[in-house]
Amino acid sequence: MSDAGDAGLTVRVATSIKAIPAGAWNACANPQAFAELHALAEAPEASASLGVASALDRDNPFVSHAFLSALEDSGCIGGRSGWSPAYLVVEDAAGAVLAAAPSFLKSHSQGEYVFDHGWADAYERAGGRYYPKLQVAAPFTPATGPRLLVADGPRSNDARAALIGGLEALRAQTQSSSVHVTFAQEPDVSALREEGYLERHDLQFHWHNDGFGSYDDFLGTLASRKRKALKRERREALASGIEIEVLSGPDLTEAVWDDFFAFYEDTGARKWGRPYLNRAFFSAVGEAMGERIVLVMAKRAGRYSAGAINFRGANTLYGRNWGCVEDHHFLHFEVCYHQAIDYAIAHGLARVEAGAQGEHKLARGYRPVITRSLHHIADPGLRRPVAAYLAQEREQIEAGQQALEAESPFRKDGGSD
Repeated sequence: MSDAGDAGLTVRVATSIKAIPAGAWNACANPQAFAELHALAEAPEASASLGVASALDRDNPFVSHAFLSALEDSGCIGGRSGWSPAYLVVEDAAGAVLAAAPSFLKSHSQGEYVFDHGWADAYERAGGRYYPKLQVAAPFTPATGPRLLVADGPRSNDARAALIGGLEALRAQTQSSSVHVTFAQEPDVSALREEGYLERHDLQFHWHNDGFGSYDDFLGTLASRKRKALKRERREALASGIEIEVLSGPDLTEAVWDDFFAFYEDTGARKWGRPYLNRAFFSAVGEAMGERIVLVMAKRAGRYSAGAINFRGANTLYGRNWGCVEDHHFLHFEVCYHQAIDYAIAHGLARVEAGAQGEHKLARGYRPVITRSLHHIADPGLRRPVAAYLAQEREQIEAGQQALEAESPFRKDGGSD
């Protein structure tokens, strides 16, 4: 695509993840996890000393080569989906991949969970053309993670700068209106902010593991009335003879995926008309990374009736999609939220990220957390009003977070009650 200034780096565009070796991509996407894999291969006894970081997940599943490949192989991205892969790759003079970005040319704003439809409508009413736009994201996945994927090494800063420059060059080359980097984490947020990207905030609800040994330990941090309510809720969710099964790896048979997809399709059709993921995706992702999938299924009278799919990172369980074909009181909360907490405690995970929106999660012990996205808008006539709007929105989000935190079910004094 281009030379990256005086750094001796080259930026190119790949229109398929298959054009980038999995090892090279993953070394950029999750460099700490990639290094640990190699260390373990050489010295398996070192596993006990690796530890689990709590601030960031060092092995995010949604930017992995396997996840993106499953989306491509199933046709959820590419073709006529409106998500056209345009992966940026930064290479040195020897052809080694130093950085990459999961970037897509978009002809719509569906499946992003950071809503800019109002911006698009206003710009097009004023005579502009909002689409195509350039989106840097994990498709259909409102989970914070790395977006400027940079391998560890002495040239990491140069590679990140080349990647940011490549995004602007690609935007200009494709005559896109804007660049959107959604659900970003540090150091990407700071690097993009320094380049003039506008910062947008939103709220999600995450559960944090404070070293709990059991679900009852977690309940002990809640006010007495809230503890009793959750215990009753969990009992009533299973009162109709419902059993819970947690499936992963070889448990994820095609028959299981058939059942889960029926749940997912029903819920997706009622929420937004057409689900983003197709049946082929679940087979593909189950085969590619089944050990990182935690599928919680509810069974009654010998058949599955509801389920929720989660993906596991190094220290985080990511709740993604839920569905059901039978409506049972509180079952959604049990399958999606309580079971996720049970799993995180049992496996020593630092947190559960329960996906987009949903203030009902607060009563289940999930805390309000600010998520961030960064936006570069080329036309100053659109950029100025969007910047003013985002400044007000950030204040509202911060105030909302504080108000929700004050309503949390946790004991206020830290003592017993």
